[in-house]
Amino acid sequence: MNQRMNQLKEKNDGLFIPFITAGDPTPEATIDIALMLEEAGADLLELGIPYSDPLADGPTIQEASKRALAGGMTLEGAMKLVPLMRERGLTIPVVVFTYFNPLLQFGEKRFTELAGDMGIDGILVPDLPYEESDYLNTLCNKQGLSMISLVAPTSNARIKKIATRAEGFLYCVSSLGVTGERKKIDDRVYDFLETVKQTSPVPVAVGFGISSNEQVKEMQQHADGVIVGSALVREIAKHEDLLKDEKNRKDGLFQLKTFVTSLISS
Repeated sequence: MNQRMNQLKEKNDGLFIPFITAGDPTPEATIDIALMLEEAGADLLELGIPYSDPLADGPTIQEASKRALAGGMTLEGAMKLVPLMRERGLTIPVVVFTYFNPLLQFGEKRFTELAGDMGIDGILVPDLPYEESDYLNTLCNKQGLSMISLVAPTSNARIKKIATRAEGFLYCVSSLGVTGERKKIDDRVYDFLETVKQTSPVPVAVGFGISSNEQVKEMQQHADGVIVGSALVREIAKHEDLLKDEKNRKDGLFQLKTFVTSLISS
């Protein structure tokens, strides 16, 4: 595990992990949003690679992918944003979220080598089963990349096996189905999180549906961190015109930061 991911493990409490889609609404805005999120308190950035058939993503993130793809964003282009973020002062870890098909088309070895060269800290491939991930995991290890594991309430007997090999942080899916904001978190998630925490050697972060300050506070009592995606992506879409316009981007970033602060304030 690299140094930035180690720092994540050292904090191990109250972690805030935002998700954004690379290129939404523009590559330049993505860089500015990443820097704003670190300033607002993000401990790690999850950078989504836009994809036309995102199996785990709900309508909000699907629309973000469409916007980014229409703007010409590619897998390689998204990864090349990370060193530009670093040049501008980003210090938190960056984990790339991508589906297996574009990764396979690009080439697994080529992908992990480029990720290492670009200063990326980890990858998350939600549709690659744990049982089929050994080859990619080996390639990640060679590049000093953490391969983020994902567990769901239906993982059952596999939870311990998946958690034991977890690196960076362990992504816990709070509910079944696709991503998206939910008014209420299923109460059954609490027992699930306790089971995961007992076996995980890394911080346990929960995502899928967290969209309010109340839900953030609730989840922080049961997990080491929260992942917020759809709610943030919705806000980005809401301020798309401001964020696209370089002259008015500061206003859009201010609106986003206000939203993020209200979401994670204690």
